Amino acid sequence: MNPNQNIPEKIQNQIAQLQQMQQQLQTIVSQKSQYEMTIRETKRAEEELKEAAEDADVYMTVGSVMVRQKRDHVEKMLSEKVDTLELRIKSLEKQEKALSGRFEQLQQQVKNALEGRAPEAA
Repeated sequence: MNPNQNIPEKIQNQIAQLQQMQQQLQTIVSQKSQYEMTIRETKRAEEELKEAAEDADVYMTVGSVMVRQKRDHVEKMLSEKVDTLELRIKSLEKQEKALSGRFEQLQQQVKNALEGRAPEAA
């Protein structure tokens, strides 16, 4: 006997939507975590660059090759990278907040529907 036989199709669809939203939330959180880690690494590189001697050679990786670059160019590139990643994180946070709100709302609807169908099971 299928345990979902007693659950209306509408509620089964809502449960499937909840699962899909949960996966989307996990993806957003994972991306946000990766961006945050990259920001920490980039800021650490900025700090190291500031501590290095003014006449020190500075290299950047371009693909699988390291290329000597002017210090001010590298500093600018690192700063722009942090700015870009911070914007992406803000965007992901907005998506996460909106999706979490919809998730909680749908979760409550499903819970109410299931409780309304079988109050004696509670």
